[in-house]
Amino acid sequence: MTRTLLTLGHGYSAAALARRLLPQGWRILGTHRNPAKAPDVAAQGVEPVLWERAALEEALAQASHLLVSAGPRDTGDPALAEIGPAIAARAPALDWAGYLSTTGVYGDHGGAWVDESTPLSPGTARGRARAEAEAAWQAIQGLPLHIFRLAGIYGPGRGPFEKVRQGTARRIVKPGQVFSRIHVADIAQVLEASIRQPRPGAIYNLCDDDPAPPEDVLLHAAELLDLPPPPEVAFDDAELGPMARSFYAENKRVRNDRIKDELGVTLLYPDYRAGLAALLGDET
Repeated sequence: MTRTLLTLGHGYSAAALARRLLPQGWRILGTHRNPAKAPDVAAQGVEPVLWERAALEEALAQASHLLVSAGPRDTGDPALAEIGPAIAARAPALDWAGYLSTTGVYGDHGGAWVDESTPLSPGTARGRARAEAEAAWQAIQGLPLHIFRLAGIYGPGRGPFEKVRQGTARRIVKPGQVFSRIHVADIAQVLEASIRQPRPGAIYNLCDDDPAPPEDVLLHAAELLDLPPPPEVAFDDAELGPMARSFYAENKRVRNDRIKDELGVTLLYPDYRAGLAALLGDET
C-alpha cells in the first residue's frame, strides 16, 4: 500500500522530508498558494495542491500521513480555518500527523535550560500564536498528533556565508545571549524517525547539542571562509527591525534528549561547526 503524505505548507522543512521519503516510494502531496509555484513543487517529485478548500479536502482524503508546517496567522491556524471540519473527520484514519511549532513557545528563561516538560510562557505575539495553534491541533479528537518545536533553522541556502562574503554581516553582541539552532537535514531525519515510530501525543524539541551566541557562529563562518571577522555591534546600538529584535527578547538553552532517547536519533550536525562545515563543503 502506497503511503501518502500531505504537507500543509510545503516549505523548506517539508521539502527536506520529501527528499528523504520519495526514494522510499512515498507519494507526497504539497500545498502552495500561488498557481505559478506549482511547477516548482512538481519539480521536487511532489504533487502540487492549490491552497483552496476543495483541492485541500480532496488531497486530505487521500492522505495516510499529515505534516502541518503552515504557521499561524492573525486569524489563527490557516489549515484549521480552511478545512478544520474535514481534518476532524479524517483524523481517525490517519496513521501519523505532525505539527511544526517553535521553541518560542517557552518564552524567556534567562539562558537557563528548557525541555518538553517546561510550562509554556511565550513572551512574543508570534510565540503566543504558536502556543494557541498547538492547543487547537491537540484538541482534535482521534488525531495521532506529534508536535515538533523547532529551534532556528539553517541549511542549504540559509547559512551565514553569503552575508559574510558580501561584508554585510554584523556580530550583534548581547552578553549572555544564546540561541539554539537545527540543520534542516536533522529536522527531516527526526520527522522520518517519528513516522516510523508513532507516539501520538508526543512533543519533541528539535535543536542541536550546542546553544551558542550568534556572534560566535558568524565568527566561525568567517574563519571557514578565511575572511576578516564581521564587525561587532552592541545590541543596544544595533539597528534591528521588530522581528529581529524580538528574537533577542528571549534567551534559553533547549534540551533535545527526547529525540535521542525515544526516537534513537543521532544528529547529523550536532553543533553549528559541523553544520557550517557541511554547508561550505556542499558549495564546492
